Amino acid sequence: MPKKITKEKIEKPKLKKITADEFEKKVLELAGKGLTSEKIGQKLKLEGIHPKDQKKKISKILKEKEKYENPDLKNVEIKLERLNAHYAKNKQDKRAMREKDRVFSQLRKLKQYFKIPIEKKKK
Repeated sequence: MPKKITKEKIEKPKLKKITADEFEKKVLELAGKGLTSEKIGQKLKLEGIHPKDQKKKISKILKEKEKYENPDLKNVEIKLERLNAHYAKNKQDKRAMREKDRVFSQLRKLKQYFKIPIEKKKK
């Protein structure tokens, strides 16, 4: 008779109650490490601090302290940097060249949407 497969339960961390000041300090500390608002929320959830329990949103706290970076824009910029580095090493990779152009176009559209000045390519 085959053994029954039991699923191991992943223990969720117990929710911690913290004050608004402690929450703000924690958010700013994580922002100092270079995390975006969405990653800060994930990190806090893993630590057992639920952002929904607080009155202020993470992005609002970061905007007040002028540390807010648009996560969509930051993620696309990081992707473009990785593609540029890859393409610099592998000039024969035509797919990477096409992908680099596609991601650059995506970045340009996002900057246009968020009304951020677009840097011209240097020749």
